[in-house]
Amino acid sequence: MEKSSFMIAPSILSADFARLADEVSAVEKAGCDWIHVDVMDGHFVPNLTIGAPVVKCLKPVSTKPLDVHLMIDDPEKYVEDFAKAGADYLTIHVEATQYVGETLQTIRELGMKPGITLRPATDLQEIVPFLPSVDLVLVMTVNPGFGGQSFMQDQVAKVDELKRMREQDPGLNYLIEVDGGVSDQTAKQLRNADVLVAGSYIYKNESYEVAIANLKEAKHD
Repeated sequence: MEKSSFMIAPSILSADFARLADEVSAVEKAGCDWIHVDVMDGHFVPNLTIGAPVVKCLKPVSTKPLDVHLMIDDPEKYVEDFAKAGADYLTIHVEATQYVGETLQTIRELGMKPGITLRPATDLQEIVPFLPSVDLVLVMTVNPGFGGQSFMQDQVAKVDELKRMREQDPGLNYLIEVDGGVSDQTAKQLRNADVLVAGSYIYKNESYEVAIANLKEAKHD
């Protein structure tokens, strides 16, 4: 499952929402691989963002997979909404529901690829029972809720361990994704990851193309 370079998923949390369709098209033309959508409910994390209707609006204008990260309580109540909206990957938090296994199964049954998330405070062992059921493990390198935070270097060990586990167990086939404080410099510490989510680094850069290229090549620096 080695990748020649990172896959890059720009987070629209840092985009100009007044020009969201244009912002998505621009990063796609600049070479990104996925579009990352952060959904927050103001309860599970202390911020409120977008929901399924925005994903539905993005689907017709995006040519890349929509990677939707649910930072919400009781995600099982909304899985069908996001399936109908066109999400390709749907990632949940182990702390957000009593029905983690069932929710991951429903995500798959509805045609999406299920993912599980590790917050900085979440022990890796908490998600181990669910690893055979997911296509994606998202390692948060900031505390979820707001963009623009500093990279938490102590979380890199989770990325390394997830790769080691995947290599040792043929029943595990997940991609490792990292989100939080990702830049061309912090990416150099994440060579065992497969997908990098970047918001501020891409959308605050004068050239989306240069930013994405720098991130992709950081795997080899």
